Amino acid sequence: MIDREHEVSIKRQAELVGISRGTVYYQPRPVSPADLALMRRIDELHLEHPFMGARMLRDQLNRSGGAVGRKHVGSLMARMGIAALYRKPGTSKKHPRHKVYPYLLRGLLIERSNQVWALDTTYIPMAKGFVYLTAVVDWVSRKVLASKIAITLEACHAVDVLQEAFRRYGAPEIVNTDQGSQFTAIEFVTAVKDMGRKLSMDGRGAWRDNVFVERLWKSVKYERAYLYAYDTVSDARKSIMEYMDWYNQKRAHSRLGKKTPDETYAERMSPVRVAV
Repeated sequence: MIDREHEVSIKRQAELVGISRGTVYYQPRPVSPADLALMRRIDELHLEHPFMGARMLRDQLNRSGGAVGRKHVGSLMARMGIAALYRKPGTSKKHPRHKVYPYLLRGLLIERSNQVWALDTTYIPMAKGFVYLTAVVDWVSRKVLASKIAITLEACHAVDVLQEAFRRYGAPEIVNTDQGSQFTAIEFVTAVKDMGRKLSMDGRGAWRDNVFVERLWKSVKYERAYLYAYDTVSDARKSIMEYMDWYNQKRAHSRLGKKTPDETYAERMSPVRVAV
């Protein structure tokens, strides 16, 4: 992603992709087994009680016999890319160098496939370590249009998965995300704008629109990821991608009238009008 031989300075390249210059030179340290166990438990608690912030999670972890502080829990949450969902949008700190786009979905009737797409990223545990899963989801049908497993939480992976969805399904009217740095980065914003699409951003950690994506993450984890102790990134990728295919084609949803995302996506496509 960073080209050290390019005429554009490393500092400027880092700014464009939404990372600090120091990150370019940072050599990551392996996560300790104790922290990996904590992250797995934090993830489980977050799925069951998404309103819990670092303090409440700390209390729950300590009640289970652990001894962990709020700051450590908060650091692990940041590493995992998760935040509490709550009813006061826009109160979290935004990335200081990134523009945040307005929320466009308030009062909007969303009833067609490819009207609104949502993007989000979640943490997936492995036997030793973890990966990130980014997905593009069609709002009305819950169909997963594209997804990617990566080992870092960077804008380039969000761009990759969005462009794959563009290639396979065209383009929506609106792309909606949270205010994660991978989505506010210039690289991602440019990918949306180059397609002539509108970009909408919910308040960071806000409850309004994360709920249905959180349901997808819960399904992925409890129905697939938690059942396997992936040894390698390739194992995780193969398994999760197989699950996504099954989710789209076979998993009926009560909120979709017991239909699958694929069936609903096809039914909710706008009819093509032919001039006569």
